[in-house]
Amino acid sequence: MRKETILITGAGTGFGKNIAFRLAEMGYDVIAGVEVMSQVSALEQEAREKKLEIRLEQLDVTNPKDREKAWGWDIDILVNNAGIKEGGSLVDIPEENLRRQIEVNAIAPMVLTKEFARKMIKNKKGRIVFVSSISGLAANPFSGPYAASKHAVEAFAEALSMELREFKVEVATINPGPYLTGFNDREFETWKNWDDNPEERIFDYEKLAFAMPQFNPDEVTEPAIAVILGETTSYRNLIPEKMVPVIKEKMAAVWDKETDVKLGKRHPAVQKSYDAEPGMKA
Repeated sequence: MRKETILITGAGTGFGKNIAFRLAEMGYDVIAGVEVMSQVSALEQEAREKKLEIRLEQLDVTNPKDREKAWGWDIDILVNNAGIKEGGSLVDIPEENLRRQIEVNAIAPMVLTKEFARKMIKNKKGRIVFVSSISGLAANPFSGPYAASKHAVEAFAEALSMELREFKVEVATINPGPYLTGFNDREFETWKNWDDNPEERIFDYEKLAFAMPQFNPDEVTEPAIAVILGETTSYRNLIPEKMVPVIKEKMAAVWDKETDVKLGKRHPAVQKSYDAEPGMKA
C-alpha cells in the first residue's frame, strides 16, 4: 500500500522543515514547499547528506504562478504551514506591513487550499491541516496583526471542516504555543524595516521583546505528525497540551472584561514586553 503524498508549505525553516524531514525519514512522499529558490539548494544538500528522499519545490504561497504550479501536484494531505509574524501595535504598524501580514498568513493559504479541496472532494478523500497558533485563539500586545491573521485562519478552517465533512475530507488545526525557533523574537525586530516616521510611534520598540518563555521546538514535531497523518483525530490540537487550560482561561476571561477598568494605567501584558529579554526559555 503506497504511503500518502504530503505537501507542506513554509518548509524552509522551523516547524515546517523539521516536520518535512521527519516525514521523509518515515518513508512518506513529501513535497516541501519553500519561499525562495536559495532555500531549495540548501535543503537539497542537507537531504543528500542525510540520505533522504524529499521533493523540494519553490512555492511562494502569495505568488499566483506558484500556486497554479502546485495545483498540478497529486497530493493526499495539504499542510498549510507558511507564515510570517509582524510585530507592533495597530496604531504604529504601517499599512503595507499590516496588509502583508494578512495576505501571507490568511488570504494566501485560503486561496491555495481552494483547488486542492476541490480535488479532494472529487476523490472523496483527503486531509487539510492548518498550522495556526495559540495566537489564533487569544491575542497579546504587539502581536495583534499576527493574531488577527491566525484568527482568520481559525474561522476559515472551522467553516471548511463542516463544509467538507460530507465529502470525507478531514480538516484539522495545529496550534503551537511559544517555541524557541527565532520566529517569535524576530517579530520584535520587524519595526527596523518600517517605512514610517519613528518620531511618531507611540511605543518604543527598541525596549520591547517577546514576553513569553519559549519551549524546545523539537517537541512539536511528533505531535504535529500525528495530526498530519490522522493518527490524532482531534480537530484542534494545541501544543504543548499543558497550555490548554491557560488558553481556555484566557479565552473565557474576555467575556468578563470591562472597558473602563484601570484606564490610565499600563496593562500588565504590555509591561511584560518591556521587562522581557529576547530568547527566554521555558
